[in-house]
Amino acid sequence: MLLAQCVDRAGTGMWAAASVLYFTFVSRLDARELGLLLGVGAVAGIAGSPLAGRAAERFTVRGLLIGSHLLRLGTMGLLLVADDFATLLPVVALTCLGERAAKTLEMLFATRVAGEQRTTYQALFRSVANAGYALGAGIAAIGLGVGTTNAYRALILANALSFILAAALVWRTREPVGHGLVVAQSGDGGTTDEPPHAASPWRDRGYLLFVLLDIPMNLDDSVLNVGLPLWLVHHTSAPHAVVPAFLVVNTVLVVVLQLRVSARVQGRRGAAVAVGWYGMALPACSLVLATATGGGAWSASLAMLAAAILVTLAELIRSVSSWELAVSLAPPRARASYLGVAGMSQSVQKSLGPLLLTGAVMTAGPAGWLALGAAVTGLSLVQRRASLRRLETLYAPSRAVSAVGGRISQGRSQWRREPS
Repeated sequence: MLLAQCVDRAGTGMWAAASVLYFTFVSRLDARELGLLLGVGAVAGIAGSPLAGRAAERFTVRGLLIGSHLLRLGTMGLLLVADDFATLLPVVALTCLGERAAKTLEMLFATRVAGEQRTTYQALFRSVANAGYALGAGIAAIGLGVGTTNAYRALILANALSFILAAALVWRTREPVGHGLVVAQSGDGGTTDEPPHAASPWRDRGYLLFVLLDIPMNLDDSVLNVGLPLWLVHHTSAPHAVVPAFLVVNTVLVVVLQLRVSARVQGRRGAAVAVGWYGMALPACSLVLATATGGGAWSASLAMLAAAILVTLAELIRSVSSWELAVSLAPPRARASYLGVAGMSQSVQKSLGPLLLTGAVMTAGPAGWLALGAAVTGLSLVQRRASLRRLETLYAPSRAVSAVGGRISQGRSQWRREPS
């Protein structure tokens, strides 16, 4: 499964690096059409997570994941023949929906198979995924360097090939059998720490609050990919050649440090506490960005690289804590639908995060970054407290029952030892 994810991310990295230029120079879309196309795709991606979660309660995750890869294989093929905006719109929407569904299903698979080791699996996945993205971006650079229409189409075909290989690798995996498709099983075959069952995540206010607060806890993605490059170009004296270094720094640090960071975030309470660390790392990045406007090229470059390191640290924390809490705060026998809803937070952030940064934060200048940092700190504290409170509510009853059961067993043993 990890190899399949690496292959998938390599193809995604190729397409991500080439898509905007392909739509501009090959499909001949103007800026307005391109913005609408990407916006509709992002909205379709939001629906992918809950749909995948809902379907995972009825079908095997393995089969659904293969279906998601094949769906994207078909849409990539349609891109080769679609030549107008009206045709491209549904094709791109289905591609984004399939991509988001696939990412959710991959994590559902990990939740089922890895069980209590899901934090370690998530760390391995992050390292493998970043290596795949880097490989894909490197291959895309070759095609973009050639710059011909056939070179762009070759990148699309390479992305389609990645879906075929990923689907074949997933087909070779084995998923545990039994009822409860994404319920992590304990050693004795029962579910671990089973809290009360909720009928639907859409009626669970406590869980919806977690998902809502998790949206700003994913802002590191937009800061890295949108905020840092635009801030460097328009508000600092750092050379534009520093921009590619952001991705290099991010990729290297994730591959090297993700397992080490994950080792420090163990269990449900550890994930909740780590949210507070996120509330320090991202605001620290915002503070550095706010002070990077002064000075010469060298000082501005060093400040921007420091900001890239800090936002990567925030990403390392978030990638572990967010999913662990999404799993722990959900009833085990309804995890598929719950985790599908939780996956929406990343998709919503990808849609609204860039707008927030470009329309409000950077427009306000350094004060905008300071305000963003303060807001993230406050929201992280709210998320941490709300998560700990929900964990206590969900799991305290099981501990109380275990304690009562222990006292009853002890009393029975003492009764048996009494002489007649």
